[in-house]
Amino acid sequence: MNPDRSTGGGAIASVTLVTDDGFPLAATRFKAEGRRKGIMLVAPATGVHQRYYGAFARHFASEGWDVLTWDWRGVADSRYGVSSRDRRLTMRCWACEDLAAAIAWADRRGPDAPVVLVGHSFGGHAVGLARNASRLDALVLVAAQHGWLGHWPFAQRLLLIPFWWAIVPGLTRLFGRLPSRQIGLGEDLPAGVAFEWARWCRSPTFLGEWQGHADLQSPILAFSFEDDRIAPPRAAAALLSEYRSATRLQHRHVTPSELGRKRIGHFGFFRQGVVPGLWQECARFLDALAAECLTPVPLRPVPP
Repeated sequence: MNPDRSTGGGAIASVTLVTDDGFPLAATRFKAEGRRKGIMLVAPATGVHQRYYGAFARHFASEGWDVLTWDWRGVADSRYGVSSRDRRLTMRCWACEDLAAAIAWADRRGPDAPVVLVGHSFGGHAVGLARNASRLDALVLVAAQHGWLGHWPFAQRLLLIPFWWAIVPGLTRLFGRLPSRQIGLGEDLPAGVAFEWARWCRSPTFLGEWQGHADLQSPILAFSFEDDRIAPPRAAAALLSEYRSATRLQHRHVTPSELGRKRIGHFGFFRQGVVPGLWQECARFLDALAAECLTPVPLRPVPP
């Protein structure tokens, strides 16, 4: 860990996570101010650079959480010169290896501390594929969805069919990667990620396996947004139905007008100042969890 800089949200340091299959991931740790409440992992959306979550991470570091952000393998600062055709660069590896490495990092840093995951889009539906997901004490899902295109309104499906069957596979074959920046989809994606993403979204079973989600018993707070075309209400609800063993599940479906906004969409939640009330809801949910985890269990009296 190399100290990098500090801000009003506490010290910030660069971190390298190493996965079990030997892949290094660029990550950033935002150190908690004051007494630490727990450890927060911010799992990014597809093609979104970790710096996008910086304001959110700094805010929760100032609230007492150690926060970790990272870039998935093959994307942004985790490219490391590896060929975009490397077979280790898949969405399944993002979930099974990269997310597992982040959870393991949190467990090492605080074996007795609450560990929570804030998952944005892919970061929210990947959770059940991580073999150590049971270590998570709570989930906050933001604009996370079941990605099968059948969950989208009919008019959007007419656009998604050529997108997933022709445009994404065709551009990926042509360039050896998906040139996402050129089509307004964030960071460029490795070929394996792009092909798997398209294949998943064409399938009614999407990820193909959901047992890990079904087994997860953590409490969940989920946010979805009425004007989110990337995670529409039906797709968000379909994902939540897979977390069937959650001890508590709170679903906040938000319309921009109730917060006095014209638009929130798929990305507005993490922009500083856009939805401060929702950050406060998130903080209350996590503070209650931290209080539960840190409350000592009373000892039973020893019989005479």
